[in-house]
Amino acid sequence: MENQNIEWKESWRDEYIKTICGFANASGGRLEIGRRNNGEIAGIGNAKKMLEDLPNKIRSATGIIPSVDLLESNGKQYIAITVKHYSFPISFQGKYYLRSGSTTQELTGTSLDEFMLRTQGKTWDGVPVPYVQLDDFERDALKAFRKKAVDSARLTAASVDIPDEILLRNLRLFDGDYLKRAAILLFHQDPENWFPGSYLKVGFFENPANLLYQDEIHGPLITMPDKTEELVYLKYFKGIISYEGIQRIETYPVPRAAFREAILNAIVHRDYSTGNPIHIHIYPEKVLIYNDGSLPGTWTVKDLFSPHTSLPYNPLIAGAFFRSGQIEAWGRGIEKITESCKAWSMREPFYRVSPNEVMIGFHANIPETENIDINDIRAKIMELMLKNDRITTGSIAEEIGIARRNVQVHIRAMKKLGLIDRVGTTRDGYWIVKPR
Repeated sequence: MENQNIEWKESWRDEYIKTICGFANASGGRLEIGRRNNGEIAGIGNAKKMLEDLPNKIRSATGIIPSVDLLESNGKQYIAITVKHYSFPISFQGKYYLRSGSTTQELTGTSLDEFMLRTQGKTWDGVPVPYVQLDDFERDALKAFRKKAVDSARLTAASVDIPDEILLRNLRLFDGDYLKRAAILLFHQDPENWFPGSYLKVGFFENPANLLYQDEIHGPLITMPDKTEELVYLKYFKGIISYEGIQRIETYPVPRAAFREAILNAIVHRDYSTGNPIHIHIYPEKVLIYNDGSLPGTWTVKDLFSPHTSLPYNPLIAGAFFRSGQIEAWGRGIEKITESCKAWSMREPFYRVSPNEVMIGFHANIPETENIDINDIRAKIMELMLKNDRITTGSIAEEIGIARRNVQVHIRAMKKLGLIDRVGTTRDGYWIVKPR
């Protein structure tokens, strides 16, 4: 069947040179003329002439010297054009193409920039940026890197007790006398001055149309995971308290290890050229993390979330996070997230991949507390609604002493059971407590 390296066409058209160009810019491939889409051999009638014409036509249009072979099966002749991978960019009529999955795509904009850099042995985060001063870097970010690297035993105290410039050179964040994009994103106090959108936005949604409150996290990438985790678990995730004997246990909607791994992967593998921040959407029943990035045909979701898979995005940034001990070496991003969820008896995370964005989602884990009976909670909610039919979920949560999202979960369940109903909008409506 057709795939990354095979394409079938029933007859020749000059526009198929795009496919040959795409093969050459990817990992090579084979275009077979005289086969239908289902692979059945249809044969061609002018095989000898094509065998003579095609090599010259392809070479004149692209500079590629393909292998053109005449094959035969069941008395039917067809032609196979085999193209190797070329280490320099191949164009056709001034445009560049790349094979991705079973399709050939024209490269434009940031995709073309990324491709050109890759053919030069560079990546987007390895491009030097003139006129950036090391004195403008945030010392706390460099200090945090040193501490994390030593605490994780990835680097020794002696190896990081060196001037900042030497440290950044050891991390390969200099190109001659110029700092690279990765250095600015990782350690500069204001990376958005060069790369708009290099921050993280988090919001709490009552539903997809109703954002209740939000925050933004700015500054060096190396400290962003810590800042994000602290903000979300203090402000957005209120722990549910239970007890095993005298031991107090706090349970959160998403395990810390899973959440942190997802944030790290979003930061490391993000496409910072788009100008869009990372988005975290928190709902009462789920958490969604959106990140700009693409998933070419031969990659899987696992590849995109794996910190050390060979991807075109940000290997220098990934290397710094690895040396600081914040990500592992063996690309276990998805496994770590899944294992953390299973350890909490949660459902596995879910994913959605679009051409320029990847989303990872968590089903919020909202267990009931052991020290407050579920029926007592719902009885208290109805009692408060009877006293004030316009009471907000926030006020209910405050009165009962549980998280607002848990109140919302109870309310949805109570509506389904026919215990309560809502008349009007969220802002202007009121509650009805039904007789039992």
